[in-house]
This record gives sequence, C-alpha cells and structure tokens, in this order.
Amino acid sequence: MTDTPSPLRIDNDVLHILDQTRLPFAEKELRIDTAAQAAHAIASMQVRGAPLIGAIGAFGLALALREAADDAALDAARGTLAATRPTAVNLAWALDRVARAVRPLAPSVRADAAWHEALAICDEDRAANRAIGEHTLALIRALPASGRIDLMTHCNAGWLATTGWGTALSGIYLAQQAGLDIHVWVSETRPRNQGLLTAWELARAGVPHTVIADNAAGQLMREGRVDAVVIGADRIAANGDTANKVGSYLKALAAHAHALPFWVAAPWSTIDQSCADGDAIPIEERSGDEVRVVRGAEGGVTVLDAGRAVANPAFDVTPVALLSAIVTERGSIDCAAGQTPKQFAA
Repeated sequence: MTDTPSPLRIDNDVLHILDQTRLPFAEKELRIDTAAQAAHAIASMQVRGAPLIGAIGAFGLALALREAADDAALDAARGTLAATRPTAVNLAWALDRVARAVRPLAPSVRADAAWHEALAICDEDRAANRAIGEHTLALIRALPASGRIDLMTHCNAGWLATTGWGTALSGIYLAQQAGLDIHVWVSETRPRNQGLLTAWELARAGVPHTVIADNAAGQLMREGRVDAVVIGADRIAANGDTANKVGSYLKALAAHAHALPFWVAAPWSTIDQSCADGDAIPIEERSGDEVRVVRGAEGGVTVLDAGRAVANPAFDVTPVALLSAIVTERGSIDCAAGQTPKQFAA
C-alpha cells in the first residue's frame, strides 16, 4: 500500500462514492448528481467517517449551487447538509469553508468555485492523514513491546472514513510498510458493525488482524495482549475531550485501568476550538431499528420487536484525562502531560 485507495472518485466533474452500507459483502459505486443525493448518502451512512463526511458535504454544496446559487439558496443548502450528521464537526467545518470561499463571488461562478474548493479539501485531507500516520508511527516505534506489536482500534478510521490513508489506520499501514511485526484487534462496533469495514481494509492491505466482540476488549487488555489503543474522532473539544463511535469511552477506561497508551488520531479540522469541553458536543441519536434489526449479507433479521424501547447513541465522549495523545498532522498533543489542543494551538 505505497499509495492509498479512496472511497470517492471524480470523473469529468461527476462525483462517485463507494456505498459503504453494502460492505463488506459487496462493492458498489453510486453516482451523486444532486445535493439531495449527497445529503442522503451522509445521513444513511453510505459515506461515513468525519473527514469523508466533510468532503462529501463540500461536494454536495457545490452540487446545490449548480441548481441555484443566490445567497438564500447557499444558506438553505448549507443548513440542510449540516443537519444530516450533527456530531462530526468536519461536516460543518467543510460547509463553512466552501460558503466563505464562494459568498464574495458572483452567483454565476459560485458552483465551479465550490467544486474546486471541495477538491482542495480532499487533497489537503489526504496529505494530513499521511502526516498523521507518520506521527502515529513514531508513537508505535516508541512502545516497549518486544516482538509483535498488538494494537486495538474501534469503529473504522481508515481510508474508507476519509479521502485517503485514514486517521487511526494510517500509522498502522505505515508500520506495515516499515516492516514492523504488527497485529490489530478489531472490535465489531455494533450496531453498525463498522469494525467489519476496518477488517475489510486490513485484509486488502495484508495487515494481520483479529475481529473481536466489542465487550472482549477489556479481557484482552487484562491478559496483556494489547500494547496500545488507537481510534479516530468525530469531534475534539478545545480541552481534548473526544467524541468518537460509541464504545470508545469503555475502551479508554479499560486502557487506563491497565496503564496502556490510548491515542486519538484525527486531522486538525476535527478539533472544535469553539467547543469548551465534551459536555458541549451534541450526540447523535440514531434510529432504534439499527439495534432491533441485525443486518448481514442476506438482508436484515429482526431480533427485537418494534414496540421495545431502544436507546441508540451513535457516539460517546472520552474525557481528556483518559487520553495519552491526540495525533494530528501538526504533531502529537501530549495529553498525559496535561497538554490540550488549545494550548498546542497557541
């Protein structure tokens, strides 16, 4: 994997995405021609992962401006796209960036300008993720592990969640290329089973890995079979509190109990300096049917009746006190020493 795959493709100014709801059983590409289709792709998780959501949102806004490009249309499209996934700050960040770039321009040129801004976001994301991988690789090399290095991750923060390389997986790919003996524990991440996307990625790249039930993580740490945990993030507060796929907090608690490094890998755009701490991060509540119906290659199997109450928060917040480091393209923030993103930025 000397280069990186990508879950999106641009062909003659037409956007194509890999439908991640069909993975890992089938690879199907979808053409996105309208802002409504882009919004649906984000909301339905045909695309997911904070950096990728941001990029698709940017393209969605450009597509909206092809239909109508006055200020009212710009604001309406931005609002519709932003509402699709409220927790991932990269979406609002990308939409705001495109809106700022095109607002001073005449409506007749806004769509093209927005499209080029979206392309720039993709280029910058891939470069940032590669840099995140380099900084993560330095942390991996510094582990006291002898022989095989066992890392644990949660959800999917590979190239499927970005425009290339990934965040939490970027360092793993570079470690493999560097010849390190590395193995990854991959949790299922129910109810969306996004860990299976990580397993699919790692298998394609030839990285040794083992899929585990989410609740097996603590026992593996207790048995001394984990050297460090690395996850991605959907929003990081100014103080370092981190929102990621639900289940991340439990892994952080277990890692803390066993004195294991717990790293968060994310681009700087995931840090929300306007958000003081984790209490201010909105947590998306998804449909209870994601829990009631287990989906697989042959469709869905109902395991809970429709009348049963279900809580399905998509994310949880891990306090900065449980983090060892936040790894960005700008370098590693030493949370264990009390450093925060706000201090690092200063």
